[in-house]
Amino acid sequence: MPSRKLPNYLRGCRKGLGLSQKEMAFLLGCRNGGSVSRYERFTREPTLKTALMLEAVLGVAIRELFGGAFEQARQQTARQAQELVEQLRTHESSPPVQRKLGVLDAILNDRHANHLNAYDNRSQ
Repeated sequence: MPSRKLPNYLRGCRKGLGLSQKEMAFLLGCRNGGSVSRYERFTREPTLKTALMLEAVLGVAIRELFGGAFEQARQQTARQAQELVEQLRTHESSPPVQRKLGVLDAILNDRHANHLNAYDNRSQ
């Protein structure tokens, strides 16, 4: 059984670069290291902008920095996708429904490139 992921890996990444919380806060445009501390202790979630800044500073993708949070979001999305599959299967199997089922299958099987391809094919 795989080990449970932490909500985020900010502290280890920051320390790996040798940055203090105060220095990280400065790079993020925060007033002091308190915000960084709260992010690292999982008592506060950063905004999307801050998460993107963290990715830029640390050089680690958001989904890896926030591994546990990403896994929870992925699981919730999979549950919702499965429910939508069940709803769509009650409709006729028209090309638009089949296309949607393909996108949902990609989500359920964690094949990200496939839903990008399905999106690209939609515009043709």
